[in-house]
Amino acid sequence: MNSYKQQVIELYNSRTTYDCEEGTRHPLEANLLLEFVPIQKRDKILDVATGTGLLAIPAAQKVGSEGNVIGIDMSPGMLHQAKLKVEAASLQNIELIEADAESINFNDSCFDAIFCCEAIVLFTDIPASLQRWYRFLKTGGFGAFTCPPETAYMGAVYRNICVRVLGISLPHILETLGTPEKCHNLLQQAGFRDIEIKIEPSGRYRHLRDDELSWKGLNLGFKGNPLLAKLSQSQLDQLQVEYRAEIDKLATDKGVWEDTTKFFVRGRK
Repeated sequence: MNSYKQQVIELYNSRTTYDCEEGTRHPLEANLLLEFVPIQKRDKILDVATGTGLLAIPAAQKVGSEGNVIGIDMSPGMLHQAKLKVEAASLQNIELIEADAESINFNDSCFDAIFCCEAIVLFTDIPASLQRWYRFLKTGGFGAFTCPPETAYMGAVYRNICVRVLGISLPHILETLGTPEKCHNLLQQAGFRDIEIKIEPSGRYRHLRDDELSWKGLNLGFKGNPLLAKLSQSQLDQLQVEYRAEIDKLATDKGVWEDTTKFFVRGRK
């Protein structure tokens, strides 16, 4: 497993209060995504990057005892939280698997719906993942995910400082799915039809005046781009200076405004 994916695992293993993190909308987004797709009793559901089971558990309740839900995730810490919740809900129709969502394989045409709430931007090859989902789905089945726009989570700050210090524009984690048009085109290229996209605007102020640019944050923001490993100490120091300058420009009495808008995207096979 590459260092970027290992970093993702470590990040999510450390989030032991994921469901109720400060300012979180995780439970709400999972419920909205589940409601966005018409699933029925007896359906077979795949929840990709299931995390703490925020979508998988209500999906299992919705499809009933004759239905089935499989939740997969790379993070054992997330899955531990999910297992405790599954046990508390006494659910027998949900299976949790520790695996890399980009390499796990299933039979063709075996799921009625495939969900991925919040995590698809972390994938290293999003078009290939969508093509795999398409293959796993039954005809008429839905693939659905949420993702942020390219304006979210200080993405512009990271892109700007890299251009100024390195003289090049690195592909940022939010760029592949960063607009409704990009989401639509990726689904269409994977073979999906009847594509729908809903936009749920949201945002928050964050106090970042004392925040420092971390190597982990930089590496995550650019999906472990190999160019980052070649940065000199002086370049890293200059990135820190430029980051502080960007934050200072954006700061208000309330803090720095952060776009937390989400796209809710679905397509049918």
